[in-house]
Amino acid sequence: MRILGLDVGTKTIGVAVSDELGWTAQGIETIPRDEEKDFLSGLTRIEELVDMYSVEKIVIGLPKNMNGTIGPRAEASKDFAEKVEDKTGIPVVLWDERLTTMAAERVLLEADVSRKKRRKVIDKMAAVMILQGYLDSKI
Repeated sequence: MRILGLDVGTKTIGVAVSDELGWTAQGIETIPRDEEKDFLSGLTRIEELVDMYSVEKIVIGLPKNMNGTIGPRAEASKDFAEKVEDKTGIPVVLWDERLTTMAAERVLLEADVSRKKRRKVIDKMAAVMILQGYLDSKI
């Protein structure tokens, strides 16, 4: 069973997919979006990826505040998750993603990836960390 992991931001959506056994997450792409102009931008590409990888579940990062409360960014992620589930018919799980972007940045810095390249892959790497965290919790 393949699972899609999404790190939903205002400008991009990082995407990762699991292997068929659900053990590992691999980053596949970053989908550009403009939340201000079109809240649902990126949904068509997500549908294509669901079909392409025969996805049976989607995990979307929920950016809670450090104290565990739900802020405006997390509310937007919850709304987007509802739309994804309605549009694809695939069950969506919200996964606490606190600090995943910072952790992804740290990994890329340690790998000595240039700032320009980091900007291109940070959201995809965050999606990998969100999905891998979810997969690890199921073992």
